[in-house]
Amino acid sequence: MRTTFIRTAVLPAALLALLATGCSQPAAAPSSPAASESAASTEPVTLTVATFNEFGYEDLFKEYTKLHPNVTITPKKAATSNEARENYFNKLAAGSGLSDIEAIEVDWLPDVMQTADKLTDLSGDDVANRWLDWKAAAATTPDGKLVGFGTDIGPEAVCYRSDLFKKAGLPTDRDEVAALLQGDWNKYFEVGKQFVAKSNGVAWFDSADAIMQGQINQLPNAFSSTEPEETLIPLDQNQPVKDMYTSILNVSTNDKLSAGLSQWSTDWVNAFQKSKFATMLCPGWMLGIIEGNAKGIEGWDIANVFPGGGGNWGGSYLTVPAQGKNTAAARELAAWLTAPEQQIKAFKAKGTFPSQKEALTSQDLLSVTNKFFNDAPTGQILADRANAVTVNPFKGPNYFAVRQVISDAINRVDVTKKQSADESWTQAVKEFEALG
Repeated sequence: MRTTFIRTAVLPAALLALLATGCSQPAAAPSSPAASESAASTEPVTLTVATFNEFGYEDLFKEYTKLHPNVTITPKKAATSNEARENYFNKLAAGSGLSDIEAIEVDWLPDVMQTADKLTDLSGDDVANRWLDWKAAAATTPDGKLVGFGTDIGPEAVCYRSDLFKKAGLPTDRDEVAALLQGDWNKYFEVGKQFVAKSNGVAWFDSADAIMQGQINQLPNAFSSTEPEETLIPLDQNQPVKDMYTSILNVSTNDKLSAGLSQWSTDWVNAFQKSKFATMLCPGWMLGIIEGNAKGIEGWDIANVFPGGGGNWGGSYLTVPAQGKNTAAARELAAWLTAPEQQIKAFKAKGTFPSQKEALTSQDLLSVTNKFFNDAPTGQILADRANAVTVNPFKGPNYFAVRQVISDAINRVDVTKKQSADESWTQAVKEFEALG
């Protein structure tokens, strides 16, 4: 799942105290409830499951309760990762109110791991070696407790409007489009300039900040160095990020490549129906969102290519808060939802691409096509895009807050147009310094 941003400054004081405790003491996650204990139980149980955006779980919940007649599932879906994050930390600080299963987005996972002792240890032989190594490692405490079951990953491709490409005189076949866009970010921007010159006012991409996210995902250490230990890089000394910021806003404003939209905003949602842009960066989970927003619009397709080679945007986990009363039953449900078979079904439903090793080699996954995207072989395309990922960015506890500062800076120029790029960067440096 994709994250949107809120500042860590909104965290309640009670949670800040929890975080301080978590930093000063090694996490000691509660013991894992035995899978057999839950499986043997036929007592009626109601499980609440909190997610956000689109996880593709609607039909899976029905299937699970049919297999387990004693279980009632109550879904709670936040509109954005922002809302889910705020809810999670507020109720964690309060000591009650969290769902039996809480979905966690990868960009705020570092904050979650600082209070991993408040989560149930989910490790067990039944889930050993299920996930890609880096996926499981991010949710594992220093003393070996697995506190999150991996759901999806976000290998990125480029989604595009073939009908708008045709009007601008560009190739429309997905293989030809992939060849056209093959190369670095400058190549993507150069093709965009060709498109805009003949597009009659249609932008090349939806959001400058989304392009920034795609580029940041290709940096091993965007905001923090890790040698010899984690150290936050001062923003006014972070030349790679400053260079990205400058080049993106240059093509966005001067070359008119950006539609000037903030992702997840009402204007962004409405822009799909109004054909405001021709391409967007699309990890697997974005496919379901595009289809929902662009309902009735023909011409969407997906190309097996990504500027600069490869990138992973987003991905989530299912956690079981220790404050819950049904941790054993919740673990059983979370394990079932994140099994390879169910993750392939979720991918077919909403495009959430599996993080499980077995699923990634399954013909059932590789043979998936998507009718909305012109019957594109999305299973094979996203598997290829996953194999193209060579960088697993480091995201420390400061990542979320710093990324918010950058997002705000770009949007002041690209969306609200209240500041120049230089003015907004100066403000961003001051906001970074205020994070402490």
